[in-house]
Amino acid sequence: MNFEIRKAEDFNTINWAGGTSTQLFIYPPTSDYQRRDFNFRLSTATVEIEESDFTSLLGVSRKLMILDGAIEIFHENRYCKKLGKFDTDRFEGDWKTSSIGKCIDFNLMTRGNTSGEISALSIEKNQIVNQPLEKETDFLILYVFSGDITINMKKEIHHLPQGSLFVINERPLPILQINGNEISELILTKIVN
Repeated sequence: MNFEIRKAEDFNTINWAGGTSTQLFIYPPTSDYQRRDFNFRLSTATVEIEESDFTSLLGVSRKLMILDGAIEIFHENRYCKKLGKFDTDRFEGDWKTSSIGKCIDFNLMTRGNTSGEISALSIEKNQIVNQPLEKETDFLILYVFSGDITINMKKEIHHLPQGSLFVINERPLPILQINGNEISELILTKIVN
């Protein structure tokens, strides 16, 4: 079984002009965001200033989800869109992009032939959710934005408190049983690499 669990204290947070950014996962593990040699990267960011400009990332496709707060995102000469909690936007990294508003967001960046999807999942206390098997998915990643869950996978139990990341890279992907130990908000990322 090829999986890993990362806790909030394992992540590296850096400051940027408008707030902070925390890298949750990068693949391959030897890649580096600054070199732009990754297939995919997951991160969260806090936007603490009212107006901010996005870094230009040529060759990178982006998916952005608001976790808390709200923004209006502007893609010059393309469109603008208001985003609230769990709303998403997808755009190319080389678009001239800016935003108004403060938020915490979740970012998926992909390059080359790698693609991915992000979605939110809310789980009530004592609720059990079965995450089904998807044959075309190479990575399934769960980020516990809030709450506390337990994952049952092939009769193994794994506890994930708030801020934890669960990454599984196995084919075929096993069915995961997700148990809400308390009301929880998860972000699911599915990657085809």
